[in-house]
Amino acid sequence: MTKHTARSPNVFVALLRGVNVGGKNNLSMSALKTNLAKAGFEDVSTYINSGNVLFTSAKTDARKLETQIERLLASHHKLECKVVVRSRAEMQKLVESLPASWNGDEEWAHNVMFLRHSIDSKNVLKELAAKPEIEKVLYRPGAVLWSARRSDIKQSSMNKLSSRKIFQEMTVRNPNTTRKLYELMKKMAEAHSD
Repeated sequence: MTKHTARSPNVFVALLRGVNVGGKNNLSMSALKTNLAKAGFEDVSTYINSGNVLFTSAKTDARKLETQIERLLASHHKLECKVVVRSRAEMQKLVESLPASWNGDEEWAHNVMFLRHSIDSKNVLKELAAKPEIEKVLYRPGAVLWSARRSDIKQSSMNKLSSRKIFQEMTVRNPNTTRKLYELMKKMAEAHSD
């Protein structure tokens, strides 16, 4: 049974970078849930197998939570994995700012690139050096919204991003996953306000 604090707790999502991708950095989500609960995180749940962990905490400092989860991954799971933590309010602002053009356009691919605090500024757009004729990039606090025509992806600057140092400071989710995580966070908050 999950314990609930008297006041409404802070709802967070931890986005783990590069776990369970292509047979690398394998991580059992159930083992992670257990270890996070033992470490004092509450209402821990995961969404799909790619390192999305929802939880509540009395703590409010996302950077400290990132550090705590990274240490837990290293000590309990032998994974050197970077983590991005976002609050429900941050996810709400981000989801509400997703372009309307992202809905139902099958010719374009879209991704939300969550930025670690070390690179979280509009300056990241210069470093990404997108090709405006084939791709679009928008900065939002904590993220870059990236789009390209599916037919042009191989020519896009984002296609080569994984070989660049800056890529180590971000983690990518598609818009459907991003929206779903926010919906789950909203439900968690509502469950606590009942």
